[in-house]
Amino acid sequence: MNKGLYISFLFFSLLFLQVFLLNNILFLGYINPYLYVAFVIFYPLRKERFLFLFLSFLLGLSIDFFSDSGGINAFALLFIAYIRLFFIRLILKKTEQDYLLFNIHEEPFGKVFNYIIILIVIHHFILFSLANFSTQNLSNVIINTLYSSIFTAVLFFLGTFIIRKNK
Repeated sequence: MNKGLYISFLFFSLLFLQVFLLNNILFLGYINPYLYVAFVIFYPLRKERFLFLFLSFLLGLSIDFFSDSGGINAFALLFIAYIRLFFIRLILKKTEQDYLLFNIHEEPFGKVFNYIIILIVIHHFILFSLANFSTQNLSNVIINTLYSSIFTAVLFFLGTFIIRKNK
């Protein structure tokens, strides 16, 4: 598939999935999956960084627009998009020369699992911290981060397994 078409499909499918389906799920009253973080995980490394950061911000801002959440999704997604290369270097041990041939599906599962969980937890912690915007609710932030991260990770790995199985 053409890279531009792949990125457009990924962007719009995650946007519509999050806005029309996942934002309406509130498991046990406070657990909500935020699967749009998959955009940062699946975006190719060989693309220009500015375009990647701009599209990440635009996706988060679009979700904020439909969710009426005031920019917290845009900030959280942009932040993990910005730090993604640090964790690719740290956990997956990739250098700039490896970016051209990098494919997350060819990496060992343990490293990929750690990389994805770290990005999801950071995203959720920022998201819930900005949503509560108070240190008095730190226990709520940690509980929401933990449970929503688990729910998002389960949906992410389940969805990835189903999609990869069909190919």
